Amino acid sequence: MESTLTMKDELMARAAKVKLILMDVDGVLTNGNLFYFPGPDGKPTEFKSFNSQDGAGIHCLNLVGINTGVISGRDSQAVVERARILNIKYVYQGYLEKEAVYEEILQKEGLEDDSVCFIGDDFPDYVLLKRCGLAVAVGNARPELIARAHYTTKANGGDGAVREVAELVIRARGEWDKVLKKFGFED
Repeated sequence: MESTLTMKDELMARAAKVKLILMDVDGVLTNGNLFYFPGPDGKPTEFKSFNSQDGAGIHCLNLVGINTGVISGRDSQAVVERARILNIKYVYQGYLEKEAVYEEILQKEGLEDDSVCFIGDDFPDYVLLKRCGLAVAVGNARPELIARAHYTTKANGGDGAVREVAELVIRARGEWDKVLKKFGFED
């Protein structure tokens, strides 16, 4: 008798293979809003708002040995600092065409597409959603990306979407109890 995988079974099978999570920044790690304030020299300084639960999700990924990286079309010192705080391994900024950077990261990690999750929200992310093993669109992503994604988060970008993906992957890999124990939860 042949077994038919449900959509949830297929999603969990894809998530269980993930060894690396890459993501866009604006619209994924942030809500996409950009704030400019005058700096000390009078030139505009860019500020971004990051969600603390997304940061906690990345910390959980670090605890179970899943590397992370960002590939952004924009350059921002705030991203560099946030990545440093969260121990995000790969930080590539200023790349609207992201596939060459993706290839470089896969080569460094010695991974194939099916071991990678990519989280995106807008057109520059589409090519990577087509390639990776687990394609994720945030809840407020462009409809074209949602149509291509294996999973769409309930949360919007910058509002817990990365945490949602982190938990999905960690649970699918059977390592959620390991994370809970690190935070003092008992069996």
